[in-house]
Amino acid sequence: MTLIDLANPTRFLALTARVLPWLAAATVLLLAIGLYQTALAPDDYQQGATVKIMFIHVPNAWLSMFVWGVMSIASLGTLVWRHPLADVAAKAAAPIGAAFTFLALLTGSLWGRPMWGTYWEWDARLTSVLILFLMYLGLMALWRAVDDPSRAARAAAVLTLVGALNLPIIKFSVDWWNTLHQPASVMRMGGSALDKSFLIPLLVMAVAFTLLFVTLHLAAMRNEILRRRVRSLQMMQASRVAFSSEMGAASRGQGASKEAGAA
Repeated sequence: MTLIDLANPTRFLALTARVLPWLAAATVLLLAIGLYQTALAPDDYQQGATVKIMFIHVPNAWLSMFVWGVMSIASLGTLVWRHPLADVAAKAAAPIGAAFTFLALLTGSLWGRPMWGTYWEWDARLTSVLILFLMYLGLMALWRAVDDPSRAARAAAVLTLVGALNLPIIKFSVDWWNTLHQPASVMRMGGSALDKSFLIPLLVMAVAFTLLFVTLHLAAMRNEILRRRVRSLQMMQASRVAFSSEMGAASRGQGASKEAGAA
């Protein structure tokens, strides 16, 4: 089955119905392994046990940007390639991305309190991630505010692509400005700065959270396709009822005119 075949919503629904149970099982398994390794990870010599917040915070922070990247690609599909499922993919991803971003902000605040002495600081990294969270909320509000799905899709696609400019700001904010955050320690030139006892559980949790996103995203896309089908059926039914009412009124009007003429 090719990507062109997946443009057919019916084929997409059939494929995801087969794939989702396996994805869900893999997600649960990897999360269990990651949480077990997290529990066995040693305390940091400076941060103590609070370093284990990293295993939740980092995957959520990474996915907050990754999901927006997925939405940006879907937006190109809406504006350039007119892919039938592109808008569905973007709309389904927005609430999930907002949840990951909120969890990144929450766990970051909990991690920052014992390390920085404050839950929040208006530095470049925290502020740019907060802006990302607000953009997620803005996109969700836009889809709800515009009744016409095609207009909402185009407007949301443009806003998503503009918002993608924030992603490199988030990524390189620790290099461009003086922030509380440390520079990149996992993906950097020269290899990771983390010890294997921290790096392996972190990578397992990152893969597990990524699988969680894929699972939730496909399930949300299925729900959105079915919701749109139900909406189309309801609109067709409403049109038929209105047409029948108009025809009945016209017939009654013609009958009344004939009776008046006979009288």
